[in-house]
Amino acid sequence: MRFIARHRYWFMGTGFALGVLTVATVVYATIITLTLEDMHLRGTQMGAVGANVIFHSDSCLDCHTSWDAQEPSLFSEWEGSLMANAGRDPLFFAQMALANQDVENVGYYCMRCHVPMTFVTGHAMPADGSALDQTDIDGVNCHFCHAMVDPVYQAGVSPPEDEAILNALPSGPPQYYANSQFVLDPDGTRRGTRADSAALHWRIESPFHTRGEFCMTCHEVGNIAVSRQADGTYRYNALNQRVPDENPHTQFPLERTGSEWKLSAFANGGVDMGGRFGGTRGPVVSTCQDCHMPGAADQACFFGPTRPDRAGHQFAGASAQVLDLIIEQRRRDNGEEGLAPLHAGRAAAVSMLQRAATLELAADAASLDVRVINESGHKLPTGHIEGRRVWVNVRFLDAHGRIVREHGRYDEAEALLDESTTTVYEMHLGLSLYASQVTGLPAGQTMRMSLADTIVKDNRIPPRGFNNAAFEAAGAPVVAHQYADGQYWDDLEFALPGRARRAEVAVYYQQTPRGYIEHLRDHNHTDHWGDTLFDLWQATGRGAPIRMTSASIELNGCNADYNGSGAADVPDIFEFLGLWFAGNAAADFDGNGQVQVADIFAFLNAWFAGCV
Repeated sequence: MRFIARHRYWFMGTGFALGVLTVATVVYATIITLTLEDMHLRGTQMGAVGANVIFHSDSCLDCHTSWDAQEPSLFSEWEGSLMANAGRDPLFFAQMALANQDVENVGYYCMRCHVPMTFVTGHAMPADGSALDQTDIDGVNCHFCHAMVDPVYQAGVSPPEDEAILNALPSGPPQYYANSQFVLDPDGTRRGTRADSAALHWRIESPFHTRGEFCMTCHEVGNIAVSRQADGTYRYNALNQRVPDENPHTQFPLERTGSEWKLSAFANGGVDMGGRFGGTRGPVVSTCQDCHMPGAADQACFFGPTRPDRAGHQFAGASAQVLDLIIEQRRRDNGEEGLAPLHAGRAAAVSMLQRAATLELAADAASLDVRVINESGHKLPTGHIEGRRVWVNVRFLDAHGRIVREHGRYDEAEALLDESTTTVYEMHLGLSLYASQVTGLPAGQTMRMSLADTIVKDNRIPPRGFNNAAFEAAGAPVVAHQYADGQYWDDLEFALPGRARRAEVAVYYQQTPRGYIEHLRDHNHTDHWGDTLFDLWQATGRGAPIRMTSASIELNGCNADYNGSGAADVPDIFEFLGLWFAGNAAADFDGNGQVQVADIFAFLNAWFAGCV
């Protein structure tokens, strides 16, 4: 079904002042229509906690800031994070638009994590986000997180108030930390980690806020409409019925960061990372908070004591390129005003990426061996699987520093990666023959995440403590690659080209590659977000990759070996002369910037000397 219609869409600028946009659109029939019954999960339900109970982040500003506007504060750290800007994220809204096109109303489920205040205001429907207001777009805000209750009551550990809150839930408390099955204190009483806090508001000490399971609430996500069968395959659920099993491990995986961490050595005793992560919390890191909320000597509020391990609130992850989009959008609306926290948040994200991987290099006469080591507490990369990728770039240089051969070259002019010459760590989804028959779409690899029922590829590097059987049971298997139990690195081998005297190796990360951004633009038939995203992406460097780490090694290459045989032989003469007569820069043997007769003599001298 296809028809032309005129619709009114709410759109949001960077400060996300709301306006009305009238556009002509082509509307396509959705493939699957979900109801609220299909997406019902235990926990706090939409509208169960009043909008006057969970406050806007502005209510936290006065106390949790610094006298000096140039100094970082708890509030400014959060303000520059993707948490604070989740309700203003153009990438998310472009992704949700396509998801809603394929699976009607699924945006209701998406907004549980990305725009959670919609479950307080009641604006999670309509599922396209057209009802969002300033309260909703406050993102994952301060009060929302600090009103969360541990859904699994532990006598003697959980605050005693929690038992009554959990017992009052109509569907009962959630049994799993996943899929945004949050429970909010119905009175909005704030919860924190300090027993001796002298806050000016009612507060409860909450051990839950110190544990990684708190973060799993939104960082462990399954497609609740697609369930695993006894034979390990996945099938679409019957419609207008509740989820048959709320265990996320039985649902098709969309994000398994929580399980990746939970099954790692970090969650099982901790790992001494030598200060790479954790700040003042110490060298041993264990929880999500240890790495993503590192300790520092600072105040939590301007009149409070300086604590040696005040938890950071930048929540730095791999979000630098999304923050680029948000910064540009904000700049267009408000100029440079208020951008400092966002720039600081981006810098923190880049710093986190630069600490998430290391390299080890070795070489012999024939090859370069590269080991990429995952230093994080989950897969590398992890998180939302669409778009995110890590790859290895290798440049072999001759004696004059010229590139002899390059693997994994990124063409900045075209924003394209040469994937054929290197290894790209990523996850790709697909449609099985079953899903193809149901949807009418081609079987095989797909970017239609809300319909996918198959993992085509997942070669992402696992964390310390990795176990194949445990990861597979959790819906986080390795696919189209092999890692041994306990392996948290990957080994690559590159043949040495002739004349290579040095190798430079780098690991790059990218979240917004060209093909994915163009897909979100070209397949959007319902609103402006595909075009808006593409425009912002064009204006911010088109997702230029971020260097995570790099290393180099000197090689014992042979300057006269032009055909890469490993020896100075007669074919090298013909190879060199062919380049020389063509004026190719590779024939500039003496490295003076010109191809001249002197290069022939210099080459022949080296050739007669042979490869030593």
